[in-house]
Amino acid sequence: QVQLVESGGGLVQAGGSLRLSCAASGSIFSINAMGWYRQAPGKQRELVAVVTSGGTTNYPDFVKGRFTISRDNAKNTVYLQMNSLKPEDTAVYYCNAAAGQDNYWGQGTQVTVSS
Repeated sequence: QVQLVESGGGLVQAGGSLRLSCAASGSIFSINAMGWYRQAPGKQRELVAVVTSGGTTNYPDFVKGRFTISRDNAKNTVYLQMNSLKPEDTAVYYCNAAAGQDNYWGQGTQVTVSS
């Protein structure tokens, strides 16, 4: 089992920045990749960023150049630095850990970007 605890969401004006954190605990040795997803009201959950255990990162086009995922292995924590935020980035952001065939999710943190 892996437990994930997110923090760092909030309200920010368009063009501003936020950094989300996700602290992992439990069977962290089993984690292959960690990522961030988001879900806006009435929309499906979508991938925002992912980092593998080997350090490879991947982003969808709509956040490339604005969002950066990073990790601190000593703290078992993954971060999502979000810059140049837009109102359409407003959503609940979820941390995800992929461990074999299992997926674990955090509780989610609200990010609201005002215009």
